[in-house]
Amino acid sequence: MKSSLLSLPGAVPAEAPDEGVAAHYGDLFREQRALADGAGFVDLSHRGVVAVTGAERLSWLHLLLTQHVSDLAPGQATEALILSAHGHIEYALYLVDDGVTTWMHTEPGTQEALTAYLESMKFFYRVEVADRTAETAVVHLPAGSITEAPQNAVVRETPHGRDLFLPRADLESFAAAHGPAIGILALEALRVEAHRPRAGLETDHRTIPHELGWIGTAVHLQKGCYRGQETVARVHNLGKPPRRLVFLHLDGSEVHLPPHGTPVRLASDGEEGRQLGFITTSARHHELGPIALALVKRNVPLDAQLSAGGTAAAQEVVVEP
Repeated sequence: MKSSLLSLPGAVPAEAPDEGVAAHYGDLFREQRALADGAGFVDLSHRGVVAVTGAERLSWLHLLLTQHVSDLAPGQATEALILSAHGHIEYALYLVDDGVTTWMHTEPGTQEALTAYLESMKFFYRVEVADRTAETAVVHLPAGSITEAPQNAVVRETPHGRDLFLPRADLESFAAAHGPAIGILALEALRVEAHRPRAGLETDHRTIPHELGWIGTAVHLQKGCYRGQETVARVHNLGKPPRRLVFLHLDGSEVHLPPHGTPVRLASDGEEGRQLGFITTSARHHELGPIALALVKRNVPLDAQLSAGGTAAAQEVVVEP
């Protein structure tokens, strides 16, 4: 979905995986500071939106998701994962129920496959699943924002801010009334600072929830059976995920940020050393400078000095080994 807000002055289109919205509107650090101060909004209208209706929607979703949602109260936000049979992350969902419909947004371009999967799991349950991306846009208001949500918006409120599900036709009028618009790169920098994983960036085909610290926020350890639960329980009991998410402070003298997938090695081994992991997201932060998240092997020493594509990187623990 290409956002109509790309026509705003100064809008610079974002690259994958965020094509369709603005990377920034001319001043990345100013936008980051505004967002950190609770001002403005971020256009997330490229994200997929799926809605589930029907009397049994919550009890049905409870069987499929890693999160406890059978008693989800109207207006209560949560996040959840859908795992493969082997416990690998397939989808990350950001949910809220309005008392009639369960709304969720997910990574751009994944909504069709997600809808198809949910349709295949309906069986005899009284639920309806719909891809609502074409008519619904998501915008993000930062924590501390005093902007009032429009009456026709569904609000998903979390400690990190509010996600609004808006009619796509109202996106431009919302922007005119509640600017300034802030690009996705500012939100991504604050996400990296907060150590929050994102599906498709911090994940690959074999990522499990424990590696990213998604236990607790997106995985409920006391709920009933769901696909992939055996892996979650086994790793939780053994306490040894094969990899772990780390936060990296990157050498600020480098001009270029190491892109997603850049190998991470011990700095002492040089660029010919054994690969210990890879960069998942890198960003330029208005206070911290260049920073990144990376997924590394569990047994990498906590005090090890690392290198990402030749850029020196000091690590902070996100997930304990």
